Amino acid sequence: MKVYLDNAATTPMDPEVLEAMLPFMKENFGNPSSTHAFGRKTKTAIEKARKSIASHINCQPSELYFTSGGTEADNMALKCAVRDLGVKRIITSPTEHKAVIESAELLKQQFGVVVEYLDLDEVGRPKSDHLALLLKEDISTIVSLMHANNEIGTLIDLKEIGTICKAHGALFHSDTVQTMGHYAFDLQELPIDFITCAAHKFHGPKGVGFLYVRKELKLRSMIQGGGQERQLRGGTENLYGIVGLGKAFDLAYADLDEHIQHVRCLKNRMKAELEAHFSTIAFNGDTSDEGSLYTVLNVCLPETANTKMFLFSLDLKGIAASGGSACSSGASKGSHVLTAIGSSTSCTSVRFSFSRFSTDAEIDYTVAAVKELLSVKENA
Repeated sequence: MKVYLDNAATTPMDPEVLEAMLPFMKENFGNPSSTHAFGRKTKTAIEKARKSIASHINCQPSELYFTSGGTEADNMALKCAVRDLGVKRIITSPTEHKAVIESAELLKQQFGVVVEYLDLDEVGRPKSDHLALLLKEDISTIVSLMHANNEIGTLIDLKEIGTICKAHGALFHSDTVQTMGHYAFDLQELPIDFITCAAHKFHGPKGVGFLYVRKELKLRSMIQGGGQERQLRGGTENLYGIVGLGKAFDLAYADLDEHIQHVRCLKNRMKAELEAHFSTIAFNGDTSDEGSLYTVLNVCLPETANTKMFLFSLDLKGIAASGGSACSSGASKGSHVLTAIGSSTSCTSVRFSFSRFSTDAEIDYTVAAVKELLSVKENA
């Protein structure tokens, strides 16, 4: 049996997405910047996708800029904020994606931007009271906090953080790569300035996503050499990728509540089975229904002779998952997220991540494999 439980890394493409893309890989190949009929047809397809996506998250189509994915979008948000909007300070957290942390540190080196990291609570959630305290200092600031952590699944309250930022005149950017297509967004109601998206996190194609920029913010191009994306991102558009992104959005939001219920049940099923079998098992991050990303379960495994080769052993059984451990010394570079939340340095952690294509049978097979591989005899 082959089981794919690494959906936080990437998801399988929905066959309906591929079908929507194929005509733009075959006969509808015109350059969207061309003025003839071939170009007009593909330009129309891009703008149709933009309009459809905007309708799902309640923003204006002109506020969406297509990118190569979430990493580029995170880079654009922070770097344009510093270059074009007068930002002198970045407030973020030590558990952010490297696209945010490394961009912030580079801006610190190149432009002298102040970078401050928020304290975390016991499940890795940035502390809002610390944010409010830091924002009392009168300095032009952008706050960058991911909606859900890609390793441990801990969620933040976007409205709460956005309200704090707005009250202090700070910009707010959130890496929403793990939650876009998995949660509902209303950008007319949400006090946020930048969000990001990567299509391959919700059964779309790789290499395409977007940056949302609130309409009041005026940015200059990050990529020169063309006037595409309303002068913000030069280069011929990823035509069939954008079409696929639009289709993936339509499919994700067509039955969102049903998808959430299905995937959450799979996650809770695995968690309950592991807890019932292993009295010493632990979980990294928030695992509650309301406080965690329903697609991610990060498990701190009981230590046995098989733990160190656990991911390799899972792979041999046809099960795909991701691993990580806290860094115990300078000699080995572990997960910066698990290190930041104080996960045990002796703990081997595995991230299981689910999608709407995951099944009960796959969960049962995986749980049985975990039990067999660890062979825990806790009363021995």
